[in-house]
Amino acid sequence: MKVKVISRSADEFTKERSQDLQRVFRNFDPSIRTQEKAVEYVRAQNAAKLDKIFARPFVGAMEGHIDSISCMAKNPNHLTGIFSGSMDGEIRLWNLASRRTVCRFPGHKGAVQGLTVSTDGHVLVSCGTDSTIRLWGVPVSNLLEEDVSSDKSAEPRETYVWKNAFRSVDHQWNSDRFATGGAGVDIWNHNRSAPEQSYQWGTDTVVSVRFNPGEPDILATSASDRSIALYDLRMGKPTSKFIMRTRTNSICWNPMEPINFTAANEDSNCYSFDCRKFGEATCVHMDHVSAVMDIDYSPTGREFVTGSYDRTVMIFPYNAGHKREIYHTKRMQRVFCVKYSCDGSYVISGSDDTNLRLWKSKASEQLGVLLPREQKKHEYHEAVKNRYKHLPEVKRIVRHRHLPKPIYKAGKQIREQNESQRKKHEKRKAHSAPGSIVQEPLRKRKIIKVE
Repeated sequence: MKVKVISRSADEFTKERSQDLQRVFRNFDPSIRTQEKAVEYVRAQNAAKLDKIFARPFVGAMEGHIDSISCMAKNPNHLTGIFSGSMDGEIRLWNLASRRTVCRFPGHKGAVQGLTVSTDGHVLVSCGTDSTIRLWGVPVSNLLEEDVSSDKSAEPRETYVWKNAFRSVDHQWNSDRFATGGAGVDIWNHNRSAPEQSYQWGTDTVVSVRFNPGEPDILATSASDRSIALYDLRMGKPTSKFIMRTRTNSICWNPMEPINFTAANEDSNCYSFDCRKFGEATCVHMDHVSAVMDIDYSPTGREFVTGSYDRTVMIFPYNAGHKREIYHTKRMQRVFCVKYSCDGSYVISGSDDTNLRLWKSKASEQLGVLLPREQKKHEYHEAVKNRYKHLPEVKRIVRHRHLPKPIYKAGKQIREQNESQRKKHEKRKAHSAPGSIVQEPLRKRKIIKVE
């Protein structure tokens, strides 16, 4: 005969020290826990609310420039180093950890329009409206010092003078070549004072140049004639081109999916494209209310940050049509350049008010070293939010953002205009012969011609 008895060992539930955590035994049998989903739903709501309570995205401002900041560049070999160029011709190297200037690079007589750093992190290339390209040595040792003087200045290694002003520059991956955009596209070498190759497709100014991170010989450009073109340096000629309805201000390739790139457009939207198929955009990213000036992808390739003329910084998932996060302050004016930090934890913005601003990429992220229990708690909160994100109450809390009044009113007006156009098209279609009126999707509507 079997006799069932309750037995437990004191070793299983007795604390060895008074500081130890009490062990909790749980039975995960669903028949016992009938309210499991209801409890988790409330936890998801609370986790979403806690994110709002602890959302403190602004880390600090870096001041020192005396004119608008026009461009920025990351140093791929140093996590805390970032370069900024302003409209008065000054270039500065900043230490993000101390938020102070490490070194200055004087020399340009006009606005600095483009900055880029070589892959090894030793050479900084700058170009501007004074029709010069300057190559600078990067002070590597100073980046790791905390208390450094901001009065240090560097002299350019090389200065190349050309026939026209420059609008942008980008460095080729794992090479000593770089490309500039201006009256045309020029390919330069560190050791030559004249371009190795020059391309021209149309007569308008090239405003953005970007090398492909996966295939270093592929180059994407955008021009003021509303075109986006691809160049192949191995073929020595342009390969493909398409024209949009409005101008593209900046281009950025997805670092993890190098066949895709996203264009920041004048019509307040961003358009993602597959370089193998230019007939339509793969995704349209909306929410800005004015021209998008700059764009930069996270190192993970899962999201990108945009800066706009409407004085806001937004973060979008790479495959979503609407923003995940929006950052704004009362003092921040028109944003001309944005960058992700090399580890994807921070976002840096440069604006018209002469300041660089440092933001967290996740507004409610806890800074500093986390204990294992804290890390598990954050992971659990993210898991329950993700599980119930489609339910209305959790979705409402997660999506809600406080916006400045001008941006809120402008966004509302844009939505009303789009709704009015949609109703007008539906009425016209309803009172026309079947098949006579065809509405193109927005992904195709913005592209005029593919060459």
